[in-house]
Amino acid sequence: MRLGQGAPAARILAFGGYQPAQVVTNHDLAARLDTNDEWIQSRVGIKERRVAGPQESEIDLAVQAGGKALAASGLSSDDIDLVIVATCTIETPIPNAAGRVAHRLGITAPGAFDLNAACAGFCYALAAASDAVRSGSATNVLVVGTEKLSQWVDSEDRSTVVIFADGAGAAVVGPSDRPGIGPVAWGSAGDKAEAIMIKDRRSFLHQEGQTVFRWATTALHPVAKLACERAGVDPADLAAFVPHQANLRIVEAIARKLGADNAVVARDIVLAGNTSAASIPLALSRMIERGEVQSGGLALLLGFGAGLTYASQVIEIP
Repeated sequence: MRLGQGAPAARILAFGGYQPAQVVTNHDLAARLDTNDEWIQSRVGIKERRVAGPQESEIDLAVQAGGKALAASGLSSDDIDLVIVATCTIETPIPNAAGRVAHRLGITAPGAFDLNAACAGFCYALAAASDAVRSGSATNVLVVGTEKLSQWVDSEDRSTVVIFADGAGAAVVGPSDRPGIGPVAWGSAGDKAEAIMIKDRRSFLHQEGQTVFRWATTALHPVAKLACERAGVDPADLAAFVPHQANLRIVEAIARKLGADNAVVARDIVLAGNTSAASIPLALSRMIERGEVQSGGLALLLGFGAGLTYASQVIEIP
């Protein structure tokens, strides 16, 4: 089954992912905090996460992931005419991340902008890239989700430090003779915006875990089903379900309600933690590398997080 017919169209040419070298296990955290491996795994499903060093920025992470995606796509830097970076943790917002990433990858004079939809950021950026290609505003687009959450998390707060991590994931979007990226289903719940927030420049990330958990496990599976409907795809025909890696219990609860019984469900959070806008492309790039999904299969993406924002679309796996 395909996503339908019609032109113009866009598809994903390749993915790429990158994680910092430093591994922080649950036992590492337990050595200095009032927590333990069993407590962390039972609540969020995480065994370990990666943390960037003090000299490694979210721009550095994005360049690594973007370079991998670009190499895997078979295109050169000269072929990219738009760069979109999804991030909510950039330390220095001026100049934007996209322009800096493009320059370091040798991409000359592209359109370049950042997008902040938090953990839904990659799906938002992918929708924007698809629309740009379909409208003729761009030919090939580099989309990167990159986060250095460790710089916004209180290292002594066990409720957040056990969850959030650093990493980047990227995709190259280009033209196609048939659709490879389905229509996006997106929205927001601004009445719950304060459930995940950074109050000001001097504050750390705060999350109301139970509020987010209840919202994610009750409100989001209809969004995922709507994305399937808009793409003309039955959930039973999905090869993969790749939700934002927020919490393993959330991932599994949404997967059960979706009814995608034949799909491989991404559980990258176990070894990567919650990397916000990076989590979906990072997870899918690793699934492709491990051979868990095959080229041409259909994957449902579902991003959700601070804002509260959410977005979902069906893609064809490159």
